[in-house]
Amino acid sequence: MELFIIFIIAVSLSMDSFSLSLAYGTLNMPYEKEKKISIMVGIFHFFMPILGFLIGKIIINIIRINPSIIAGTVFIILGFEMIISLLKKEELKVITGLFTMILFAFTVSIDSFSTGIGITAISNNIILCSIVFSLVSAIITYIGLRLGKRLNLMIGYTSNIIGAIILISLGFFYLFY
Repeated sequence: MELFIIFIIAVSLSMDSFSLSLAYGTLNMPYEKEKKISIMVGIFHFFMPILGFLIGKIIINIIRINPSIIAGTVFIILGFEMIISLLKKEELKVITGLFTMILFAFTVSIDSFSTGIGITAISNNIILCSIVFSLVSAIITYIGLRLGKRLNLMIGYTSNIIGAIILISLGFFYLFY
């Protein structure tokens, strides 16, 4: 059950990457760039939850609060943040170099950092969580970039809504569990 929940969280955390990848995929990037971006997103989704976990551990030791409350609150905030970000319509800029690839990967993995803060409510195996987050996000980013060339951007909007609903639902589950 723990691995299933980790996987569901990984998919939810990857929805912003998926929707952005769909949009960027419409810019007809070269195949090599799609691979590099996907790998970079995976790398960031590996390290960000570990950093969040380490900082979260310090916070939990200082404040002495139930990790489920932190996890639930973080998930709900992330879900609503995803919904709010849907209301912002920004023009896409072409990902041209290493810096913009890093910026893209960092931006879509910030939520993994926040999730890492409360991940102890789900699992004490942060490495397993980070590996699952990394693999799922890299694969979903790659799929989004490839599909973006063929699909309507409306799917990106829908995937963000689905991801936000899943995060908010998990948040309430952990708050009242």
